[in-house]
Amino acid sequence: MSRQHAITIALTALALGPALAHALELPNKIGLSREAYLLVQQIYHGWALLGIVVILQILLCGVLAWRLRGRIGGSLVLIAFLCAAGTQVVFWGWTYPANAATAQWTMLPEGWEALRAQWEYSHAAGAGLNLAALGFLLAAAVIRH
Repeated sequence: MSRQHAITIALTALALGPALAHALELPNKIGLSREAYLLVQQIYHGWALLGIVVILQILLCGVLAWRLRGRIGGSLVLIAFLCAAGTQVVFWGWTYPANAATAQWTMLPEGWEALRAQWEYSHAAGAGLNLAALGFLLAAAVIRH
């Protein structure tokens, strides 16, 4: 396995960690009261820095897909790249609008329950895409060696 492939796998695993944390918290958070939910959301202060990992993950995965195009495992890496990029479609399409509508969860407007569901389920979708990306990267590594 190339160094770039190994680093891409590591970055994808690092991106998956927080995503899985969000998904695993969903059943316990989705029914919280207004006050409890607003309080719990404060634990994510500073998590935006994880965006650096996500950007590097997507960039390296895209470069790796380009390098392996037409070669064994290349299509799997391309699918991994599409999954990783898909996490950003989900984030900017559903997660970020909920963050913006709640001023980063510092206030809860009317209809906040719908925003909560949007935020929670979009994170679960992102976790699924990250998990798939990791699986495809690992499968490509196995097939190539």
